[in-house]
Amino acid sequence: MKYKCLVLDHDDTVVNSSQSIHYPAFLHTLKTLRPNEDSITFEDFNHHCFIYGFYHLCKTRYQFSEEEMEIEYKIWKSHTQSKQADPFEGWKELLLKFKELGGKIVVVSYSESKEIRRDYIEHFGFEPDLIFAHDHGKDKLKPYPYPIHKLIEELKVTQDSILVIDDMPVGYEMAMNANVDFIWAQWAYYDERLDQHISKSNNKSLNNIQDLYEILEII
Repeated sequence: MKYKCLVLDHDDTVVNSSQSIHYPAFLHTLKTLRPNEDSITFEDFNHHCFIYGFYHLCKTRYQFSEEEMEIEYKIWKSHTQSKQADPFEGWKELLLKFKELGGKIVVVSYSESKEIRRDYIEHFGFEPDLIFAHDHGKDKLKPYPYPIHKLIEELKVTQDSILVIDDMPVGYEMAMNANVDFIWAQWAYYDERLDQHISKSNNKSLNNIQDLYEILEII
């Protein structure tokens, strides 16, 4: 195999969760905190999160106070704990083959460890080798290179054997900050407004998980 370690985002990279969990949770939040304001479309929700980030959406567009952010978090947790997103077709077979060949799987996500671990066990039958999640603290998450540096130390892999796969710029920034390879995941949804941002990075983008077999050099 070309790579020995996959560093995977979770939401909209491995599981189809924005449409089924995170966007409905945010609509629930708006109905609770801003009942008299216009809602937001799924397309604009994703676009804003991609360009500016979810925190910017809450604090700048809707001007949530810190107290309201706590309410937003509780609503979000109620959705993530009570719902489970399906994985994208093809991941189970690929990940099991990758592990069978000795590969390591690491998750770096803004979701929380409990839900990530639940999803991997129930969907794929195993836990990731390492998880860096929301509950680890912002300084240990993307775009900072900490997860890459830590997994190199713990899993004894080299920089050139690591591939990061993510649908958001923070994952790309983490990979660039750590000087490791990166691929854009574009199989969750397509927004032509984002193409110019993705193309500027000069990194490969995929809309089909099956194409990863060739990139990983898995026979």
